[in-house]
Amino acid sequence: MTVSSSATTSLDENLDWPTQGQYEYAHLYSSRKEITTFDDICTAKVDSTAYDYVIIGAGPIGAALAYKLAKDHPTTKILIVEKNWNEPDRIVGELMQPSGCQALENLGLPDVFSGIGAVPAHGYFISYKGKQLYVPNMERPAMDGSRYKGVSFHHGRLVMNIRAACKAMENVTCLEASVTELLGDYENNELKHVHGVRIGPVRDSGDGPKATEHSVYPSKLTFVCDGITSQFRKALNPAPVDLISHFCGFVLEHEPIDTADFFTGPTGATTHMARPTTSKVNPLPMPHNGHVFLDGVGPLLLYQMSECETRVLADIPGSSLPSEASGQLRKVLHDSLNRSVPKHDYPGLNSLLLTTLAQSRRIRCIGTKFIPATANKIDGAIWIGDSLNVRHPLTGGGMTIGLWDIVHLTDLLRTPKSINQIKAQWYWQRRPRAIVVNTFGVSDLNLEFFDYGVKRVPK
Repeated sequence: MTVSSSATTSLDENLDWPTQGQYEYAHLYSSRKEITTFDDICTAKVDSTAYDYVIIGAGPIGAALAYKLAKDHPTTKILIVEKNWNEPDRIVGELMQPSGCQALENLGLPDVFSGIGAVPAHGYFISYKGKQLYVPNMERPAMDGSRYKGVSFHHGRLVMNIRAACKAMENVTCLEASVTELLGDYENNELKHVHGVRIGPVRDSGDGPKATEHSVYPSKLTFVCDGITSQFRKALNPAPVDLISHFCGFVLEHEPIDTADFFTGPTGATTHMARPTTSKVNPLPMPHNGHVFLDGVGPLLLYQMSECETRVLADIPGSSLPSEASGQLRKVLHDSLNRSVPKHDYPGLNSLLLTTLAQSRRIRCIGTKFIPATANKIDGAIWIGDSLNVRHPLTGGGMTIGLWDIVHLTDLLRTPKSINQIKAQWYWQRRPRAIVVNTFGVSDLNLEFFDYGVKRVPK
């Protein structure tokens, strides 16, 4: 499909919204000059005690943490270790709730959505049992009718913008390598105190002698930020994790909205439900909003990644996934999409969904799980973000929780309190917001919640 070149132009009339304008660190987006390799650090024979902080993982949480620590403590030395500093390609982590945007402002990254084709997200459109509900974002305290905004985007582009800020910090070493072990004291096979990390090459070539690993012992703390597939989570929380379901994803391509007049609300939000009959225009009932359809085998989530791309995430309940090779997965998805987005209600969207599903070479799938946060009794290390706490991604709240984890923690690290006092206080500070988002993630899967309705969408 050929997409109009005007797709890169945001149509939201609020020109001061952070998706507009220039990003301070845009010139470092794809730069690798600031990246240190494993060979570099071994050749230079870096002192194993040269760093104050070590951060494992340079996803959105690890990179934002490195940036904030570097700004708050300019005399400290920070090592952030990531296996691959190139742009990541994921099918979740593409929608930021308004609270997450506020956290980024608190971290000194208010313009991080600029230049990546992101679009505002004003709320959620929900379709269930023939009813259409609209849940707008909260009103701002100014009481002028304006509301907070979220934003949706390409995950990899946001990560690269945050990494660009991280690379700009002179007291941060960005290392492309693999952390192979947490070094510390054990009692009865339980990790009690982390002293440092063992670092190896990203991958073993298999030829010749095994590469010599390098140990780093930070003087202050090790932060574990290696995400949902964390290899070090079991040291903190050894409980087995069961899959809840699988999110199956692909991308719709469509023309952007031709005119900002489509957004009739006072702050750019759509206040009516569109019923496009063709996929030649944006087929969403309420563009610039998240969309949740609840009549399929599991929830169906749609949100724009840009003005001309919409992510589709269809939830298939259960720990096992129907076979892609046999065609069973596509059959289940076809049936679920058809039920979730019936042709008589959403003709243009139904047509584009089924056509794109049939033409997609590959359906990308990710398992969903719930992992509650565990009180950290291990000295010398702190687990943050999805390495600590995971919930169903339907609410798009994971990055919001992780970013606020950083806000609370870095605020506490500026106080004279001991690390153990900081860890204990931080655990309870992060808890209220995390409980709300985690609970809502579960309630989204309980469809009885929506029988009460919220706010009807005007026809």
